[in-house]
Amino acid sequence: MIEGDDMPKAVEAGAITAAHLRYYDYVMAAFVAILLLSNVLGAGKVAVVSLPWLGDRPFGAGILFFPISYVIGDVLTEVYGYARARRVIWAGFVAVLFMALMSWVVVKLPAAPSWGNQGAYEIIFGQVPRIVFASVLAFWAGEFVNSYVLARMKIWSAGKHLWMRTIGSTIAGEGVDSLIFYPAAFLGAVGFTPGLVVTLIVTQWLLKVGWEVVLTPVTYLVVGWLKRREGIDVYDRGTDFTPFRARV
Repeated sequence: MIEGDDMPKAVEAGAITAAHLRYYDYVMAAFVAILLLSNVLGAGKVAVVSLPWLGDRPFGAGILFFPISYVIGDVLTEVYGYARARRVIWAGFVAVLFMALMSWVVVKLPAAPSWGNQGAYEIIFGQVPRIVFASVLAFWAGEFVNSYVLARMKIWSAGKHLWMRTIGSTIAGEGVDSLIFYPAAFLGAVGFTPGLVVTLIVTQWLLKVGWEVVLTPVTYLVVGWLKRREGIDVYDRGTDFTPFRARV
């Protein structure tokens, strides 16, 4: 591998199958941690943001940190290629499913008579099956769309204009995520009119894309640093883009 400040070497995705990648595991861990924490701490709360010309707009509080998982997904695909990003997406998918199972089991366990917090615990950690299903499906589809679009755009652009790839892939991926999650989770539920659901979809999508734009300089720094340290710049020419392939 090329180290230090040398320029990374452009390679085909298949060329790094057996390569030792020093930071890949850390990036995977960061992705899964952000995904789990944003779902635990932010998914159940609807907050309000005041936007210029638009006034007060409701949004899911998880949006404050969940879009970072898309930024990390961009970094993974840009630096390590679609196939390795695919492994991370599946790792996150399984982690979210296990989190949902663990939450359900722990909430259902009989509480000790001396412990008076069961009601609050159920409000915070109780999992509504419909919302869990919508969240997992939206995450899975959105992340794969994001990674696919970025990988394809990298080939089309010959590796130029990283900002165009990260923002373009986020527009597609976050759009799919929001279009799946809010109707699947809330359409027809008490208090969620069709108009409110549409408002949430549009507001979430705009805020997520806005986050990507704001974080673009950070993405440039991280991508550049990782490429130099790993010594590679992966292009997904000839890559099998099916989400269901198990091997890199």
